Parts: sequence; structure tokens; C-alpha cells
Amino acid sequence: MTDSALQSEWARTSWIESANDPACGFPLQSLPYCVFAAADCAHIGVGIGSSILDLQHCPALAPFQTLPRPLLEACKAATLNPLIACGPAAHAQLRNRLLQLLDSDAPDDLREQLIPALLPTESVRFLRPIEPPNYTDFYASIHHATRVGRLFRPENPLLPNYKYVPIGYHGRASSIVVSGTPIRRPCGQIKPPDTPAPTFAPTRMLDYEIEVAVHIGDGNSLGEPIPIRHAAEPIFGISLLNDWSARDIQSWEYQPLGPFLGKSFATSVSPWVVPIEALAPFRCAPSRPEEDPAPLPYLLDPGDQHSGAIDLTVEAWLLTPAMRAGNLPPHQLSRANLRDLYWTPAQMIAHHSSNGCNLLPGDLLATGTISGPTEDSAGCLLELTSGGRKPVALPNGETRRQLEDGDEVILTASCQRDGFPAVSLGDCRGVVLPAASTA
Repeated sequence: MTDSALQSEWARTSWIESANDPACGFPLQSLPYCVFAAADCAHIGVGIGSSILDLQHCPALAPFQTLPRPLLEACKAATLNPLIACGPAAHAQLRNRLLQLLDSDAPDDLREQLIPALLPTESVRFLRPIEPPNYTDFYASIHHATRVGRLFRPENPLLPNYKYVPIGYHGRASSIVVSGTPIRRPCGQIKPPDTPAPTFAPTRMLDYEIEVAVHIGDGNSLGEPIPIRHAAEPIFGISLLNDWSARDIQSWEYQPLGPFLGKSFATSVSPWVVPIEALAPFRCAPSRPEEDPAPLPYLLDPGDQHSGAIDLTVEAWLLTPAMRAGNLPPHQLSRANLRDLYWTPAQMIAHHSSNGCNLLPGDLLATGTISGPTEDSAGCLLELTSGGRKPVALPNGETRRQLEDGDEVILTASCQRDGFPAVSLGDCRGVVLPAASTA
């Protein structure tokens, strides 16, 4: 779609006035999905301005009756998985119908039918939107990989394969939790450099990692790779993600097979899943330097090199117990952009499936820590503190080398471009609880 066509589409307004504020984050053109609790049941909702449209009520309304029956049944499900499984054509039908009904030009009688299904966003309790069959975490930020590598290999921070292979590992889907779920400090084996043997204890180096979750819609059959020219097509939408990490547990266990208990105790996702169609105005070229090796042919597509990245600003904030007690606002730790990733979402998908691995509807692929080229764009405390050597100073005089009990990490993200309303991914937050007793 041309810029002029995009601007025309994004000039549309809604009869829900709060959606017409350019800074609201949930304009008519976004329509992010969520799942929330309603009368002891889980309902699928769609965000619009400061409201949520409860899709549970919509299949009975006349404007929805022409949609396919499986799609209408999926609107009444307890998770987004059945909706995702309906496929891109059905997703487009539902999105177009919602755009028509929520548009300023919608007839009054249709508006009246939808009003009972609208709820104030602040009144709902969010649930995990998707039950992912599988979870893969990538390592797609070269700035993050370089800073972390420099802590352990100052002379050669990047391993030889980094500029050729989208690095990733298989995570734990069962411990993915929705934003707002408290995070229990994990225990594990820890071996400081000056001790002869490890001990089993609560982590002393708890960290966050700001990432973006890519939710898979249509997958692929076992043994049939997804070509790079089609690798963006399976993307249903994106969310914010916090890959909580116990650095001391991780550093002892990760050789030779990589992350395990230092990562699998919890991963937080935001309640909103923003459809990939809502990000069209914010697509951009990836930032791979021209002097770097070109991606191998199975990872190289002209269209992906032109607009495979997303101009999405991500921010990490910290609220400590002392700041909370003093009614102080959260402190911004960092600010980075998704466009600075070394690998695009399509390249991650093409590589993931290149050996014939079958991706399933609802699978979650995380980008890895999103960091930029400057020190204040580092996406975790490990980077911000140079491995704990330089503590972060907070406005109230506190410092942090790692997360303490009671700390709350708040991640936010939004797309902004002149001439277009902002699109928000909402926030992703979690408070650290003390470790469970090991007795």
C-alpha cells in the first residue's frame, strides 16, 4: 500500500471519541486483541480507545451473521488460539467488519447494538491472551550480543556465527504469564568464581529483558520450510515480553547446552496482541550495516530488506518499594527501538523452519533483548550496569545492580510517525516476590 493510501486509511475516525485522540495508543486502525475475565469466564476483547469491545456478545448481532461460522465460534472462545487457527482470510474478514462497525460513518442502529458490548478498559482483569504450544527466544540484537559478549570476551565479543545465524533457544511455554502476575524470585545452583562448589539458593542477580513477542498464525507442515519471501505471512500479531533472567543461575548452567532454569521460571507477556496489519505505516528497512556479510540466500529477500523491520520504541521503567512509598513515579531505565535488531521477524521465522521444523498456530517467538547502539538504550540491567560493576542510580538516591524484592519492572512500547496516530502495545509489568522457602 502506498503512503497516500495508508494516510487515507489512517485518517478514518471512530464514533468512540477516546479512540480519536492521536496519543491514545488504541486508534480505530489498531484494534488489538486481549482476553479478560468476565463473570468467572474468559472473554476475547478488542481494544478501541479507552474501551474494550467484548467479542463474546458480537456473534449474536446481525452485522456479524455473514461471517464464517467457525470464526464466530472462535470469537466466543476462552483464548485467542481458535481465532488464530481460523487463518489470515478469516482474520481479515473480522478486522474489516470491526473497522466498518466502529467507524464514524457507522449507522446509529449498528452503534446501538455494539454499545452494550463495550466495557471500560480499567474495569477488566486481563488474562493470558494466547496459550502458546511452543516458545522460542531469539538473540536478535547485535548491540545486546556485543555488550554481553564484551563482559566475557573483551577482545572478541561477537562469536563467529552471529552475523550468519539467527541465534535462538527453545524456552518454556508453561511459565509464560500475563502482565501483572507477580514474579517469584527463583532458586537454583549458583557458583561464584571464588568458591570451589555450587550452592542451591535464591538468585542474587535477578534481571529483566525487554523483548517483543511475535505470535504465529498459520504455521507450516513438518518437513516443509517457510521461504523467506513468505516468512512474514504467518505473523498474527505482536506483544511486549519480559524475559526474566537469573544471571547467576544462568552463568553456571548454560554451558554446554544454553539457558535452562535461569530463564524458565517466568516470562511475562502484555495482555494486548496488536495485529500485524496495524503496524503497516511503521514498517521500515532493517539496520544491518552494508559492510557486514549479506544474509545467506535462504534469509535474503528484497521485500524484507526494504520493510521487514518495525519502527517501535520500547522503554523499561523501574518502581522500587521506596519510590512507591514516597509516591514517586517510575524511573526510566532505558529506551531502544525494534528497528535496530540485526535479524527481522521474517528472517527468524525462515530460519526457525529452515530445517523442516513445523511452527504451530499460537507459537510464540521472542526477539531477544532489544538494545540500541547507545548506553542508555541497553535492554537489561546486565548491560546497563556492565555486569554489576556500575550500579544504576535512581532519583531517590537508591542504586540497583540487580532487581530486589518488591521492585516492579514496567515495559512499554509504541509506534509513532508524523501524520499517523500512535499505536501502543500497552505495558508489561511484574513485581518481584521473595523466593519460596527451600527448607
